[in-house]
Amino acid sequence: MSKSKTDGNETQFTCHAPDAKEVFLAGTFNEWKCDATPMSKDGAGKWTAKLELPAGRYEFKFVVDGQWCCETNCHAEGECPQCVPNDMGTMNRVCEVQ
Repeated sequence: MSKSKTDGNETQFTCHAPDAKEVFLAGTFNEWKCDATPMSKDGAGKWTAKLELPAGRYEFKFVVDGQWCCETNCHAEGECPQCVPNDMGTMNRVCEVQ
């Protein structure tokens, strides 16, 4: 399970991947650079990253141990309710910052 939560201009992204060795956040806010935004892991296997983002709509993915995903263990093709199709034929998560 993954999600994003906004608080003012700070947006927190979370990804539950307890067995992952490293998780990064990539999206329209960092030019899809797969190693630009590392996430931190807590003891329960939840990875988090906080970003200061201006108001707008952002698309993103997680890079879990080198594998791009919109959500861990999500393999739905066009059925993920929090995702939109991208130009690569896969899905991206969407975050709206007010």
